[in-house]
Amino acid sequence: MRELPVRVVRNPSRDFTRTRELPVRGPDVTVSFDVYGEDQIRARMHGPAVPALYSMDHKAILATKPSVVRDAGARLRRRWKEFVDFQPLDEHGREDAARIRPFASAVDLRDHPEAMPHVRELADMGAHLLFRTLLRGDGPGIDAFRGYLAEALASTDLRVRFDSDLQLPWPLLALPSRDVPDDEVFARFLGHRHQIEHTHHSYVYGPGAVEPRPAPLVSLNHDPSLGTRGRTRAEQVAAALAEGGDCVSRTTRTELTQALKSAERDEQFMYFWGHGRYVPQESAPPAFAIALGDGLEIDGLTILECRDGQDWGTSPFRPFVLMNACHGTAPGPAGSGRLSLAGALIESGALGVLGPLIEMPQVFAAEYALAFITEYLRGTATAGALAHTLTRRYAAEFANPLGLAYGLLCGMDSRLERAS
Repeated sequence: MRELPVRVVRNPSRDFTRTRELPVRGPDVTVSFDVYGEDQIRARMHGPAVPALYSMDHKAILATKPSVVRDAGARLRRRWKEFVDFQPLDEHGREDAARIRPFASAVDLRDHPEAMPHVRELADMGAHLLFRTLLRGDGPGIDAFRGYLAEALASTDLRVRFDSDLQLPWPLLALPSRDVPDDEVFARFLGHRHQIEHTHHSYVYGPGAVEPRPAPLVSLNHDPSLGTRGRTRAEQVAAALAEGGDCVSRTTRTELTQALKSAERDEQFMYFWGHGRYVPQESAPPAFAIALGDGLEIDGLTILECRDGQDWGTSPFRPFVLMNACHGTAPGPAGSGRLSLAGALIESGALGVLGPLIEMPQVFAAEYALAFITEYLRGTATAGALAHTLTRRYAAEFANPLGLAYGLLCGMDSRLERAS
């Protein structure tokens, strides 16, 4: 006797049995910065790692303006770009031809003692942005909120969610402690101390991952000319995807859009490897887009157009996405809304998107992807825990801070389910 496949098409339960939310443990701390109009920010905080107050919730009206905070966030990301682009000079004040962009061309920075002063400066800037720009001001409300948040973030190994109207590079912010030895500077960064995800109006709804497979369905969406010929470990990344699951390779926008339009698409992991940039628009903020081998732009609206009409509650499209392109999960400009590529993937069913917050060097990006993909496809660690582990590993073993510059949009608890 053979069991026949059954597909229910008329929804007889009228969604009564549908699981509408993912069954996960809540974050230890959730921090929100709500923007009202153009000149007011309300800070809120809750979670089991925050002490309960006798008469009120943790909240305060801040003294700073949203535009000031956004400008400071953009400035911090520019300073990280200066770190990546650092160019030593020779004794004549000219570019040292033997050391071209050393922080971008190597993963191991232990033999580059000039890197640590830059890392210390980046930590100081991250602390100033959080505690002296965003949370500046006096008064019992702001003082109390700033103190309780600093106390919570000073601990380690929390699961922190920033559910905020203000988009900032949260892992790059830091604690305000200047007088620490070099081997403790990395621990000042929030992304080194804690697992961090941000949401910004992007939330995962519906059931969790699709039915586990013995070999998960994964995809490589890439520009074949990027980082090849031994310059990076891109070829090893492709091999790891093929070894870790049933891998589909795409190199054009048409191939990607055709796959996304399929109601039966049930990839469990998607990897993007291409150039990312902001595309100017006439009457709207710039839109972030990525290009594959054909050079055609793929932005958030591209994803939403392909997934239009799909029922998020029944669709098997529930991948975790590694968007390995410059600015992959970077804060968008004010008012960008649905132009976010990562946000559109979440809205279309993705469980989370991990990607660079800055312009990431290809050498490090490929190295990071290889480490993340190899571990994630084993199905033993969540995305948040794995990203956190890699951040600490690159700092401890290679004195390299660039692991901090990968931001996670949702997906902290996403884990690949493999059939036994």
